[in-house]
Amino acid sequence: MNPFDAPYNIIVVLGPTASGKTALAVDLAQVIDAEIISADSRQVYRKMDIGTGKDLSEYGNIAYHLIDIIDAGQKYNVAEFQIDFANAYKKIKQAGKKVILCGGTGMYIDAVLKQYTNTQVIINETRRQELELLTHEQTLSIAKNLRIPENTDLSTHKRTIRAIEIAENQGNFKQKLDLPLLKPLVIGLNPDVETRRENIAKRLNHRLNNGLIEEVEHLLNTGVAPETLTYYGLEYKFVMEYLNKSITTTELETKLCIAIQQYAKRQMTFFRSMERKGLIINWINF
Repeated sequence: MNPFDAPYNIIVVLGPTASGKTALAVDLAQVIDAEIISADSRQVYRKMDIGTGKDLSEYGNIAYHLIDIIDAGQKYNVAEFQIDFANAYKKIKQAGKKVILCGGTGMYIDAVLKQYTNTQVIINETRRQELELLTHEQTLSIAKNLRIPENTDLSTHKRTIRAIEIAENQGNFKQKLDLPLLKPLVIGLNPDVETRRENIAKRLNHRLNNGLIEEVEHLLNTGVAPETLTYYGLEYKFVMEYLNKSITTTELETKLCIAIQQYAKRQMTFFRSMERKGLIINWINF
C-alpha cells in the first residue's frame, strides 16, 4: 500500500531554509502524482526570484501554486494565504491529483492545518494607533479584562495589540473562510547545525555572485520603495544597507549569513512549538 494514501489528504514538507524542501517535494510529487502548493511568504512576489530562492527549475514538469501571484511592492499576509491555499487545494483535488504543501513559513502552514479564523478579523486602524501609543504594560492591563484564550502569546507589545484587536472584533470578519479539513502527513527536514550553516553559506555566496544585488537594484529602479524592500526579508534588508554604503561587500556576506542562520534557528523553534501543540512531524535528520 502506498504510505501516502488514506488516511492522509495532504503531505506537508517543512524545514528550515536551505534544507532541501523543494527537491524532496518534487521527488514525492513525481512518485504519487501530486502538485505542490508553496508555503513561502516571499515567493508569492513576482520579480523577486534570487532573494527569495525560488529555484523554479527544480520543479521540472511538476505543477506548482502560490508562487509569483502578486507584484513586488504589495503586501501579503496569512489571511490571504489561507484563502489562496483553499482555492489551490480544491483546484488540484478536482484535477484528480494529490497535494503537497511545501515551505518554511511555519505560520502559513499552521494557519491552514489548524484553520485559523483570527487572521480574518478586520483591523480597526484608529484603535490600533491608539493602542500603539500605550506601553506594553498598559496593553497587558487591557488584555486582562478581555476574553483572550489563556495560551495566547502576549510576550511583545505587537502581539498583545493583535490579541486585543481579535478579542474586541470577534465576529467582524473580512471573509468567511471555507478551508478544507486536512489530514496531513508531515515530513520535516532537519539537517544538523553544521550542515545547515554550510548550506546557508554556500547558497548565499552563490546568490551574491549571481545577481542578488542586481535584483535589488532593479526592484528599486522599478519603483519599489526601500522601506518595502526591507519588509521583504533579510536578503533585501542587508543588500539595501550595502547599496546605501552602510556596510562593505565583506560585511554584507558575513552579517547576512549570520542573520540567515539565526532565522533558520527561529524557524526550527516555531516548528517545535507546532509539535508541542499536537502536530506530528516525521523528522528526517541528516
